[in-house]
Amino acid sequence: MCRLFGFRSVIPSQVHASLVDAENALGAQSNAHPDGWGVAYYVDGSPHLTKSPTHALGDQLFHRLSGLVSSETVLAHVRKATQGNKSLLNCHPFQFGRWVFAHNGDIPGFAEGLAPSLREEIAPRLRRFVLGDTDSETIFFIFLTLLERQAPLSQRPELAAVVAAVQSTLERVRAVCQPHVKDPAVLLTFIVTDGDVMVATQGGKELSFSTHKRRCPDRATCPSLSSVCEAPSLDGRVNHLIISSERLQGSNVWEELAPGDILAVDARMRVVRTSLGRRGLVPLGAAPVSLPVIGSAL
Repeated sequence: MCRLFGFRSVIPSQVHASLVDAENALGAQSNAHPDGWGVAYYVDGSPHLTKSPTHALGDQLFHRLSGLVSSETVLAHVRKATQGNKSLLNCHPFQFGRWVFAHNGDIPGFAEGLAPSLREEIAPRLRRFVLGDTDSETIFFIFLTLLERQAPLSQRPELAAVVAAVQSTLERVRAVCQPHVKDPAVLLTFIVTDGDVMVATQGGKELSFSTHKRRCPDRATCPSLSSVCEAPSLDGRVNHLIISSERLQGSNVWEELAPGDILAVDARMRVVRTSLGRRGLVPLGAAPVSLPVIGSAL
């Protein structure tokens, strides 16, 4: 399987430690996931994407890029191929317009017969943009199709619309696969962002997140230091959000997402949670509430 890293912050921040320096940084994880890497980061609202079918830790471009990237939004991925060959077109993240997407998971039987059925779920006008042969890229374009039913992709959507599209994507993919594949084998952990909002779902592969540190090492110099940098948020507002397949070493305090969980952050850095099959968004840190179920969960 693959490994994911997503980052949102109120200020442009360097991510070299998370990608290279930490003991279990994304680059180090590429030793077990050597089939390609990609890093997407946003500058003035536009995504900049670099990826390669090489082993990240041995790629000087990965090291150089990791040292240069400073952004409010970053999405990175290292690949261990399960569907599709080792090629540039099959490396994550995938991009369409402002949207970028990275997946850790697998749809067994995708290449053997499920691919045409799943690609039928993609809007005809979008199908020609599917350039590789992975299940991951197909899932991305199913998400874009479902998001576009609520608003044009050229518009900046409300967070609730993006979360709803993620929920619908999970439901549609599982519905198509269900007659052919046992549900627990369909693994749909992914992160998607347009640079303002970011949504992550734990679809059967581990995913953790952090919104604060025990003590910020930059507390003496950071102009944006606030109480939420070093303590859990009580109303969902945070200064940074990290989402990762692995808990990174350092001062960050981590929490695991459970299967079916969906975590999302909007442009104003308000973090909310929900899950597959549930209606409504709960601010991070708010008291648990009972949300009405609208479909079957994992």
